[in-house]
Amino acid sequence: MSLLIEARNLSKSFRSTEAVNSLSLQVSAGEIFGLVGPDGAGKTTTLRLLCGALKSDEGEIIIAGFDIPQQVEQARTQIGYLPQRFSLYEELTVMENIRFFAEVRGLSAQEWKPRCMEILQFVGLEMFTSRRAGHLSGGMKQKLGLAAALVHQPQVLLLDEPTTGVDPITRQDFWRLIIRLVSPIRDFSNNRKDPVAVLVSTPYMDEAMRCARVGFMKDGKIIIEGPPEDLRKSLTGRVLELQGNPLPALRQIAKDDIDVEDAQMFGDRLHIRVRVGKSKVVISRLRTQSQTKEYEISRIEETSPQLEDFFIYLLEKQD
Repeated sequence: MSLLIEARNLSKSFRSTEAVNSLSLQVSAGEIFGLVGPDGAGKTTTLRLLCGALKSDEGEIIIAGFDIPQQVEQARTQIGYLPQRFSLYEELTVMENIRFFAEVRGLSAQEWKPRCMEILQFVGLEMFTSRRAGHLSGGMKQKLGLAAALVHQPQVLLLDEPTTGVDPITRQDFWRLIIRLVSPIRDFSNNRKDPVAVLVSTPYMDEAMRCARVGFMKDGKIIIEGPPEDLRKSLTGRVLELQGNPLPALRQIAKDDIDVEDAQMFGDRLHIRVRVGKSKVVISRLRTQSQTKEYEISRIEETSPQLEDFFIYLLEKQD
C-alpha cells in the first residue's frame, strides 16, 4: 500500500508551550492509525498541522505526495477532516450542508447531487435530507460531518475524537463506516475505489484496539507506537484481576504490597499490575490478608492485559 501521510520531526509551540515536539509518523493507504493520550498531549494540534490549518515551526509534512505548506491547496484536495466540535451549518438541512461542501470542493451541478446521495446513503442519513442539521442527534451530526469530509473522495481522513459524547451503538456504527473506508473496494456507485489512510485520535481504548497501529502521545511526543495487540501483550503475566468487597479497601491493600506497582478500578473489579515474576506471590499474600481482616476476595487470578493497563503503565513510566 502507498504511503499517504508522512510527518517528520514535526514541532509546534504556542508561546512557552510546546504542543508538538519532534513528532514523526507514517500512515499508508488502507491503514487506521490511532493517536491516544491524555488531554493536552498534542493530538488535536497534530491533526491541525497535518491538514494545513496550522503552520508548523519545524518539520516536514507530505500528504498523498504533496508537501505542506508549499503545496497546501493540492494537499487539501486529498484530505477529509472531521474536527472535535460540530462545525457544519445548523440552520441548513442535511442536503444543503453536503451540497455546500461539494460545491466548495469544486463538484459541478451535474456531479454534486448523485454524489451527495451516495455519501448520505453510505453514512445512513439518506432519510433525513430535509432535516436541519441543528435538529440532528449528536451521533447523526457526527455522521453528517463524516459525509461532508468524504464528499470530494479524499485519500486521507483525519478524525479528531469523532465519537466523543455519542452513545455506544452510534460509536459502533461510526467505526463500521471507518473500517469500510479502509477496505480496497468502497461501494459508492459500485465503483472500485482505492482505500483511504485514516488518522484518528480517540480517548476510548476499545476504539484504539480497532486500529492497525496506535501511537501513545504525551507532552507533544509519540513515546511509543505499534500494533495494539503487541503493546498490551508486553504486560503478559503481570496483571491480576480481583473481585471482592469492599473494593476500595482491597485496592488500598493491593497498592501497599511491595510487589504491586499499581491497582486500578475496572468497573466491579480491580486490575493489579505486579512486578515481573511476582504474580503468584502477590495472589497468595492478598488471599492471606483478606482472611485475617474484614475483607472478602471472591476471585483473584492472572488476566490478559488490556490496552488501558498498558497506557497507565506507560504514563507512570514516563513520569
